[in-house]
Amino acid sequence: MVHGMEINDHSPRPPLGPPPGAPAACQARHHVLRVFRWHRGDPGDPAELVSGFLADNGLPVRSLGRTGDKDKTFGDGTICGAALYVSADAGSVMAGGSVGAASPVPGIPDVYAVVYGHTRESAPMVPQSGRWRLGSWIESWTREEHASAVERVRAAIGRGDVYQVNVVGHGSAPYTGDPGPALRRVAALPGARYGGVLGGDGWALATASPETLVEVRDGRVITRPIKGTRPATAAGRRELLESAKERAEHVMIVDLERNDLARLPGTGAVRVEELFAVRQWCDLWQAESVVSASLDGDVGLADLLRAVCPGGSVTGAPKLAALAEIARLEPVGRGVSMGALGWIGPGHLDLGLSIRTVAVDGSRAHAWAGGGITADSDPIAEVDEAAAKTAPIRAALAL
Repeated sequence: MVHGMEINDHSPRPPLGPPPGAPAACQARHHVLRVFRWHRGDPGDPAELVSGFLADNGLPVRSLGRTGDKDKTFGDGTICGAALYVSADAGSVMAGGSVGAASPVPGIPDVYAVVYGHTRESAPMVPQSGRWRLGSWIESWTREEHASAVERVRAAIGRGDVYQVNVVGHGSAPYTGDPGPALRRVAALPGARYGGVLGGDGWALATASPETLVEVRDGRVITRPIKGTRPATAAGRRELLESAKERAEHVMIVDLERNDLARLPGTGAVRVEELFAVRQWCDLWQAESVVSASLDGDVGLADLLRAVCPGGSVTGAPKLAALAEIARLEPVGRGVSMGALGWIGPGHLDLGLSIRTVAVDGSRAHAWAGGGITADSDPIAEVDEAAAKTAPIRAALAL
């Protein structure tokens, strides 16, 4: 073990579910070859360490703009690609920002990468035990405390400290039995662009994220920020499209993401390909934009992670000032939420923002939700919006 890196995985366990963002063509054929772990407080630069690990295992992460070979081999299997997870805490370290409260799931690494090979046949999933019971949720703060945090952000905006801050709450519930089927239900929620499950010793996470943090494909780097939520009804869609507050909040984050991509060395002109398009996730409408730039082949994964992590739509603007405000406000760490989670293949990279993401640690299930706060935010409406975002996740777990 060097700087959190394990270069030889023991005999692989059957997966709990498909890795987030893995290509559909190779689902259920994944065989673990190598694993990397980095925890908050470990030495070294996590962006450089995980990049070195992936490069050493045959993935072309030093020059993301170039198309890699489709069939690298390692040992007795063909490399399919790698799952990569970066926590919000690790993203803050990469960005040079403030790190908030401790994670409620400290056993989960803050950077976790798994290099997969292909098996000849479909790999078996962890067998279902048929037993699962989820207890009552305990929130990290009351509705009144959440609303008070919103007011404190509005005060910080009034002082000119920040323009926008994303405020996130946490809840946990005890469980007994096999979490695998419940996690797979979360990953299969409608609109889950990055639906998948990732696990290690004594822990697992599942994501139903619809949001692209960063994608690199065919020489372009793309981000798809989501900001603005309403119920998925005709009236809700109309209200979202007509909301000056939601549009202003959204455009502010689009500008932040444009600046993040422009910071990358060797990028061409950054353009907004689509602005404030309405998409559906479960029973909610959400506003999404598409921002992209051409990418020079010499840009590496470490550069990319430092530029985009943590995602602007879950931090705020200016990003470093927003991170400092988040560290002061949130009583419980963001854990596996609000980070990055996805897939790196020989020819592409596709990382989702780990919103709509849950974790289990052997005794409790954990979920997070929040929203962006601006000067015009209504505290109670923001509390209700966070509850609406986490409701489908909790329902899937409890089914």
